[in-house]
Amino acid sequence: MARPDLPTKPCARCGRTITWRKAWERDWPSVRWCSAGCRSRGVTDVDRQLEASLESLLDARARSSSVCPSEAARAVSKAVGADDWNELMEPARNAARRLVAAGRAEITQGGQVIEPSKFKGPIRVRRPR
Repeated sequence: MARPDLPTKPCARCGRTITWRKAWERDWPSVRWCSAGCRSRGVTDVDRQLEASLESLLDARARSSSVCPSEAARAVSKAVGADDWNELMEPARNAARRLVAAGRAEITQGGQVIEPSKFKGPIRVRRPR
């Protein structure tokens, strides 16, 4: 099979794309994690709170506007009593990827929709158009 023809699915924790491998041929339906790190951490309550925070921020804004994942990280850090909201930035970006995988959001960079598994730098999250 050519690489673009291989089946893919999102990681349950970080939302990055998992591409089919021959080793997973028998149990591809049960593959959920992209790495041992994602498998060991799983999806926590904080991860779910970040998703909910992103969605509530998007709901509170105009349909054409977007939010920064840092807004969700700040809101959740206050709710869970975290000392530094910066610690929640990567989990917030992972939450944005999971929302994209579920079809409930898009990730943009410079106003353009980008591939959730390949971005670097600042991003925005918006509702699909």
